[in-house]
Amino acid sequence: MDAMTDAPIELCCLLRALPGAEEAMTAYEDKVTALVPEHGGELLSRAIGDGADGNPHEVHVYRFPNQAAIDAYMADPRRLALAEERDRTVASTVLFPVRIP
Repeated sequence: MDAMTDAPIELCCLLRALPGAEEAMTAYEDKVTALVPEHGGELLSRAIGDGADGNPHEVHVYRFPNQAAIDAYMADPRRLALAEERDRTVASTVLFPVRIP
């Protein structure tokens, strides 16, 4: 594998809750972010706001060792089992790569 394939992947995630589901979304995120370390990932930062003026309710920054670790986390059966809870609480998720200097 080349160096780029083995480079850690850093991601930012912007989450918006459905109206009235802010606390429930935070509880859901508590559950799924707890799974990240089991897949070699690290939650570097988690900020929880009020979502005012269209801003996200939560902002997460992650680091995973590679794409395979991200894929394993996304396919984790425990995470997938919470899909209904996610659908009841999360209005939108924006996930994008970032570079942390």
